[in-house]
Formats: sequence, structure tokens, C-alpha cells
Amino acid sequence: MTIGGIITAIVFGAIIGALGRLIVPGKQNMSIWLTVVVGIVAAFLGTGLAHLFGLHTKGWNFWETLFQIAFAVIGVYLVAAFWPKKSY
Repeated sequence: MTIGGIITAIVFGAIIGALGRLIVPGKQNMSIWLTVVVGIVAAFLGTGLAHLFGLHTKGWNFWETLFQIAFAVIGVYLVAAFWPKKSY
């Protein structure tokens, strides 16, 4: 993976993670770096699932994006539910 690929994964991870946080109702007690990590993992899982179903296309793929956002919603929900809360 090149530096450009890593930067692209971080940017898309941030976007997918932010979309996941927007869809999950309520306040999520998670940092921006954790949102990016959840988004990156969701992007890889969504891409893998789209390829598993044979939804290969060149360029933008609706189903792949839908799977990525769905995984991000699940990831944000799980992290928000199980991540330790800050106590002051």
C-alpha cells in the first residue's frame, strides 16, 4: 500500500465514520480518532462484502458504499455502547 493509499483510507474512513455517527441516534462518547478507525474498518468490511457478492464495478459502487455505511453504523453503535466512559 502506498502513502497515497493510506491517506485515501484515512480520508474515506473519516467520511464513512462520520456518516455512521450521524445515523446513530443520541450522543456517542467517542473521539475523532476512534471514529476514523471505525470508518476505516467499516470501509474495508463493506468493500469485502461487496466483492464477496460479486458486485465488482469500476469507479463508485452504490452497494459497496451502502455496505460501508451499514458497517460504520454497527461499529459506531458497538463502540459507543462498550467503550469506557470518561469520568471526571
